[in-house]
Amino acid sequence: MSVSDRYKNAWESYWSDVSDTPGEAMWDADPELSAVPHLALLEPYTDRSRPVVDLGCGNGTQTRYLATRYPRAVGVDLSHAAVAHARRADPARTAEFEQLNLADAAAVRALHERLGDADVYMRAVIHQSDPPDRAPVAAAVATLIGRTGRAFVAELTHASRTVIGEVAKAPGGPPPKLEAVLAHGLRPAEAEDREVADLLEGAGLEILAQGGTTLPQTEFHPDGTRIDLPAEWFVARGRG
Repeated sequence: MSVSDRYKNAWESYWSDVSDTPGEAMWDADPELSAVPHLALLEPYTDRSRPVVDLGCGNGTQTRYLATRYPRAVGVDLSHAAVAHARRADPARTAEFEQLNLADAAAVRALHERLGDADVYMRAVIHQSDPPDRAPVAAAVATLIGRTGRAFVAELTHASRTVIGEVAKAPGGPPPKLEAVLAHGLRPAEAEDREVADLLEGAGLEILAQGGTTLPQTEFHPDGTRIDLPAEWFVARGRG
């Protein structure tokens, strides 16, 4: 299965237009606000002895942090331009980056064959995927963790759509980073709340823990406060 041309082209054009400046992407938050607290939630369920794969790594900000906590960190993204950003931002090659379509089951299996069972870090991928691609993305998580790995998944909830809509309709229009997201046809917070858990369980994963959180953004409300989008997190393992 392959993702739609619309979806692939939207992400390719977005990352082609974004500069290498840290925080230029709306979701490119400092790891202290993202991967650090997320890994703290995952750590009770993993020993971090396996590789970690960052799904939808974008420009690799979170992957580079994960590389300081795992023996091997691999960031994958659908967009070739995103992978190029990630490699430029990591001249010391602390992590590995490659293009991967998560809906391509054969390519995902090949990555698992190279790495063995891995931990997975996935932040905000399912919620903006086209509906036919969401189950394959969840299946990719299950494939990569195998029997011994663990997954941390954080996804925007439906309430994020309200926040995004309010910000987009603010006087003066949407702030620049959100405007870029909308201009490229990206669709944040499209999945319904229960859908993410159902997809993970449908892929054969057992949810070990979950809870509410927010995903901090690098854009701000008109009053200067940071935009924090409502989200839910899950820790999961394979049932086999």
